[in-house]
Amino acid sequence: MKKKQFSANQISSILKEFDNGRSIDELVRSYGISRATLYNWRKKYGGMEASEMKKVKELEAENRRLK
Repeated sequence: MKKKQFSANQISSILKEFDNGRSIDELVRSYGISRATLYNWRKKYGGMEASEMKKVKELEAENRRLK
């Protein structure tokens, strides 16, 4: 199965939909992600805006590159 990569804006909008009351089953089905992915995003990016999420992802990529 091909792994999808979601942008910071897409993750932010998915998390906002979840916060606004859309059910987990609907989100999982419509975006093709697993429940675990959704919960991991909530744990990692919960409460962040898209710009903050983008900075976090850039720092993680830089850390991987430096290792």
